[in-house]
Amino acid sequence: MSMLIFIGLGNPGAQYAHTRHNAGFEVIERLSRRWNITVDRSRCHGLVGEGRLEGQRVVLIKPQTFMNLSGDCVAEALHWYKAEPKDVMVFSDDIDLPLGAVRVRPFGGAGTHNGWRDILLKTGSDRFPRVRVGVGGKPPEWDLADWVLSRYAAEDQPAMDEAFQKAAEAAECFALHGIEEAMNRYNRK
Repeated sequence: MSMLIFIGLGNPGAQYAHTRHNAGFEVIERLSRRWNITVDRSRCHGLVGEGRLEGQRVVLIKPQTFMNLSGDCVAEALHWYKAEPKDVMVFSDDIDLPLGAVRVRPFGGAGTHNGWRDILLKTGSDRFPRVRVGVGGKPPEWDLADWVLSRYAAEDQPAMDEAFQKAAEAAECFALHGIEEAMNRYNRK
């Protein structure tokens, strides 16, 4: 494996920082600190940082398109880095997982997620390893768009910080030991 790419889905701009939909950005920020890689170069419709993890080349990306155009960044990154989907791990929020839950999968569909829908459409593949971070289901009185663009309640923040950390650890496990090991370690309750 010559290179691995890690892409965290989110919306650019201060007004979206730390919202539910930006769970992917939160994981990339943890990896950036963990691996000492600055994510600030503009490339592939995103902010990019490149570095090494135990000799392996790694790339961190935060798309700078809006969520429903995430496929532009992912498709461009595949092309630019001449990568295969299996070498690109994507982090996203998931309203169908309990708040703070983390799920690692080797591939999968889009579900209700517009970012994933666009990625599958523009790359023609669903074979991306992924880490989904549970942000909790939408309360009945909320509009879905408002819910995913809302911030966490103060009492939920510690569970989310733990989930982002766990997702970053799962990414490192994937990089060093492969997707099966990451699933075995991080899909436990």
